[in-house]
Amino acid sequence: MLHQNSARQQNPDVHETPALIASDKVEGTKVYGSDGKHIGSIERIILEKRGGRVSYAVLSFGGFLGMGHDHYPLPWEKLSYDEDLDGYRIDLTKADVENAPRFTNENEADWYRDNGRKVYDYYGIPPYWM
Repeated sequence: MLHQNSARQQNPDVHETPALIASDKVEGTKVYGSDGKHIGSIERIILEKRGGRVSYAVLSFGGFLGMGHDHYPLPWEKLSYDEDLDGYRIDLTKADVENAPRFTNENEADWYRDNGRKVYDYYGIPPYWM
């Protein structure tokens, strides 16, 4: 079963299926690299406002005691759920991800506008908006 944040209230009217999952269950789920090593966790999901497509999963790792984490937007298509790991797997290692575009302290809206294409180019996936 995917990571569940017990501090959050779950809506009893939202039901999952084998093909659908609630966003609050994805947040906090661990991400593993191609070498099977834990890289980090999904901090949030970024959705396209008008079309509703998942644009990115924000991978968080690093830091100490919850401070100083690095945030890397991953194209959703790079993630595949692995039931044996109870988490997502990507076809890269942590070192590969560390070289990817990442958030800085800039405004997120500006960051995506200026860097969205760089993220998809880095991971070798056509952008969701094309």
